[in-house]
Amino acid sequence: MKIKQEKDIKKFLDNEFGEAKGNEIFSFQEEILNELIKNIHDKSENQRKTLIQTILPRIALFKAMIKTDLSEDEVYQHMQKYMMDIVAAKKHASMVKMEKIPGFYVLYRNIFLRVVKKTDLWESTQKSGKDYFDVTMKKCLWHTACKENDCPHLCRLFCDVDDVTYGKLKKLGFLRTKTLGYDKDCCDFHFYKK
Repeated sequence: MKIKQEKDIKKFLDNEFGEAKGNEIFSFQEEILNELIKNIHDKSENQRKTLIQTILPRIALFKAMIKTDLSEDEVYQHMQKYMMDIVAAKKHASMVKMEKIPGFYVLYRNIFLRVVKKTDLWESTQKSGKDYFDVTMKKCLWHTACKENDCPHLCRLFCDVDDVTYGKLKKLGFLRTKTLGYDKDCCDFHFYKK
């Protein structure tokens, strides 16, 4: 299966560390990713696809950098740079483009609520009104995967991506006071129409 973000990870590693060290870390990342994929058990097809395409490549990147001479703080800083400058920036740019669609707020609210109600990536409750919608995530595949793969603190970066993705939009406001990744009991997403 082709994993889309591998190209971004390779480019990031080359830019951060130079081609030789970038290749070495990328090789570790690929080995670790293949092992993580082999160890997926008791997951639905949807969960498996999300793990392979989205979550596990980033966990493998983190684990690959740990295998180098970098300190744990340096690894976390590099992961933070990758997650904010590459992942979050792309997601935010996509949201900015989507905001240009007429009726964006209503469309986005309806799609977001439909997805979280039907998917098995999260366990959540939802409520909505004309100008807001709230989603309380009580279980999250990203959080579970980080815990299962012995890097629970890495989940904080997945949470931080949301802040950038939804930050400074013109039509959609976003607030959240707690997340599972920051060791709280839930993720309390609050979206509102601007």
